[in-house]
Amino acid sequence: MLLALTEIRRAKARFGGLILAVGLLVFLVLFQQGLRDGLITQFIGALRNQDSPILVYGDQARQNLEGSQVSPDQRAAVEALAEIARVGRIGEGTFTVSTPVSRAEADPEDRLTDAVLFGYEIEGAGAGLGAPRTLVAGRLPVAAGEAVASERNRDEGFDIGDVIRVEPDGLEILVVGLGEDLNYSVAPTLFVSWDTYGEARRIRNPDALEVYPTVLAAEAAPGIDEATAIAAIDTIPGVEALTRDEAVDASPGVAAVSQSLNTVIGLLLLTALLVIGLFVLIITVQKAAALTLLRAIGARRSTLVRALLAQTLVVVVAGVAIGAVLLALIAPGASTIGVRFVWSQVLGIAAVTIVLSLLASWAAVRRVLRIDPIEATTTAGVLR
Repeated sequence: MLLALTEIRRAKARFGGLILAVGLLVFLVLFQQGLRDGLITQFIGALRNQDSPILVYGDQARQNLEGSQVSPDQRAAVEALAEIARVGRIGEGTFTVSTPVSRAEADPEDRLTDAVLFGYEIEGAGAGLGAPRTLVAGRLPVAAGEAVASERNRDEGFDIGDVIRVEPDGLEILVVGLGEDLNYSVAPTLFVSWDTYGEARRIRNPDALEVYPTVLAAEAAPGIDEATAIAAIDTIPGVEALTRDEAVDASPGVAAVSQSLNTVIGLLLLTALLVIGLFVLIITVQKAAALTLLRAIGARRSTLVRALLAQTLVVVVAGVAIGAVLLALIAPGASTIGVRFVWSQVLGIAAVTIVLSLLASWAAVRRVLRIDPIEATTTAGVLR
């Protein structure tokens, strides 16, 4: 270790450049991870962060929330199953809304926006199934006309105390709570009572005789696991049951976004592998004569290999630290696109980068192991 640190001190510019390069690559990987997670969360945060463990879709929807509808007969059949303890209705829809009166000085057209309403039952046997489970301020709705909004949109007229109006008839919804990561389809999202959701639906379609749920929220009976409950639900014609995680993974766009950004992350990690490997190999070749001389005066191969690996670890750890600091500095300003400083991600990337750096050093290690002390008696002193 002393040998490794001594060489780093004597070649500060050379090793400093590599540390900076690794730091920038690590920062880009962490940033892309945050961007990926933020985009996915804005697509399906409301679905991921509602508390129903089982969701029952109409099978014609092909696991797409936007295209699902469950009939009263299907709901009754699910409720009748012995494997199911409770069933609640969940409605989802996108509506044109206007932001609070406090912004009335703006042009009325500028205050119109699209918002997604998630309606769930706040009373009865299915009360609470489908409620947001990431409340960070305020409270859950306890009456019609109240809502929990996504914290991400609090500065856009969706803060606690703001009154949102569903257009064109002006149904008023008071925001009483804020939840973390509750967006759906990258739009402001409101969790409201089933009655409020039904009233909003009737504003859009006044001739509707009944408002059907988009999906059913279900909870397995005590002692019954989710797989058994889902298998029982799937025996009912016209419906398909999924766990919450399965519903999230099946949502349109999630797989495409994840695959695209994972490809970018993979390419960045490959770049880091090549940068570290080539640098270590070049340094090893450049100091061939010195390494040969060290072998000639009695230095063991294991000592030189440990020094080489120690240098690599120092470079990688320092680079990860720089990348983490850069992310911590930029994360507050990039929170609107979902980029956050998450320790688990930093530690995960650190572990991956260390493993890759050790693999990248393999070519240099092989050259060190091939050093023949007799070459110190020649004028070349180079590695073959």
